Amino acid sequence: MIKLSELQPGDIVMAEYEGQQWEGIVKELNREDKEVCVETSVQEFWFTPDHLYPIPLSDEQMLKLGFTRHDNPDGSVKYMKDSFRVLTPQKGNFNQFEIWWREDHRYLHHPIHVHELQNHYYQMTKVELNPA
Repeated sequence: MIKLSELQPGDIVMAEYEGQQWEGIVKELNREDKEVCVETSVQEFWFTPDHLYPIPLSDEQMLKLGFTRHDNPDGSVKYMKDSFRVLTPQKGNFNQFEIWWREDHRYLHHPIHVHELQNHYYQMTKVELNPA
């Protein structure tokens, strides 16, 4: 489950309906009725937050978001999209990493999900982070 307060339009989440899950993009939020409109490969549909799940951040998800990967000699991995950077201590390890854009440098000491990275990216660059 994802808290409604964590979501923004454009965020990528997993939506569940009748036991099946689909990856989708948040299109609209209705805070009054506590519902989220998510567009999946099937259709747009309104979901309550208890039917929405976060997608763990991974190498695969970073590449889907349009980042390029650079494997450093010390085993760390740098993901790059324009001038935005994500540095992980080793490939596939998103438990502790740093992100930066221009002078804004953030150290994250816990795993985050795709929608949370999208929100950090937007806060820092004022541009939405969408799949490539």
